[in-house]
Amino acid sequence: MQGAHLVGSINFDDAETTIRTAAEQLGDRLKRIPDGEVGERFHWIVFQADRLGQAAGIERVGDTPIPLRMLDLRPVRIADGVRAEDLQLPPLGYAEAALESYAVFSRLKAEGAVPGGTRFQVSLPTPLGVVGSFVRASDRAVFEPVYERALAAELEQILDAIPHDELAIQWDAALEFAMIEGLRGYTGEAYEWFDDVWAGTSERLARQIDRVPADVEAGVHLCYGDVAEKHFVEPGDTANLVRFATLVSAAARRPLTWLHLPVPIERDDDAYYAPLAELALPESTELYLGLVHREDGTVGAEGRVAAAQSHLRRPFGVATECGFGRAPEGAAIPLFEAHRAVAAAW
Repeated sequence: MQGAHLVGSINFDDAETTIRTAAEQLGDRLKRIPDGEVGERFHWIVFQADRLGQAAGIERVGDTPIPLRMLDLRPVRIADGVRAEDLQLPPLGYAEAALESYAVFSRLKAEGAVPGGTRFQVSLPTPLGVVGSFVRASDRAVFEPVYERALAAELEQILDAIPHDELAIQWDAALEFAMIEGLRGYTGEAYEWFDDVWAGTSERLARQIDRVPADVEAGVHLCYGDVAEKHFVEPGDTANLVRFATLVSAAARRPLTWLHLPVPIERDDDAYYAPLAELALPESTELYLGLVHREDGTVGAEGRVAAAQSHLRRPFGVATECGFGRAPEGAAIPLFEAHRAVAAAW
């Protein structure tokens, strides 16, 4: 088994608690540690709507804020008469957060609290995820390149500031699976603004992977959502995950360091895992299955590991199906303990 992987969000209040606790609990099982996506990032990409809404030429859709703690869920639109190419987006917040958290990570590593070979993991959304979730449908096609350039600039700031041999970038792909599964937004409109869903989603993700230099690790977290700890649709099996991952890996020019796939809590049956036999990844790509759940801990995870092993021809590590930043208070330590126990048992 390849140890454990932390997807990203963890329900602590600050980066130091997250990094220090992860190292204490799982230090010899982890190759990389995230900062827990603390502060305004607590609900993944929701804070991006507020960031985008600060730009001249961008307006919020609707007059009444839709509050989620300190955030406003309302989507955005390009104002009438404004050309997308003239928009100047404000800082998106990812570089600022990464550099602040890396300073904590670096200090803890120097103190010996973090093992020397551990990398700092920065989780970023795909541009598709933000544009498809928070931009008015009729503006998505013209706004996508604007946002993609802005996020690429944030990535460059991270790459310029953090030593490459200490850095790992994870791309989070969730809305891609809403598109693949044929879901529609709350207005009834399709999320996608392109015709070929499989090619459009996989080629876009491959483009983001290729933005990461070869001396920086690059991973992908495939996701079916985690609002209120529920998927937006329960995958019938791993077939779509396998197909998408294979397309992305083939389209990317640089090698993928790791891939993470979700596993629903109730799936310890052969049918769910059978398509994994067709997963076409280089041997050098680490595979992590998100089969650790807080509700049934080590015992439940071990049953899912056994089912997965009967169909996989390669080693894999363990993770939760998504981050657990929105799990109930007190859930983190038991989840760390379950990761450690399962990774040690196989």
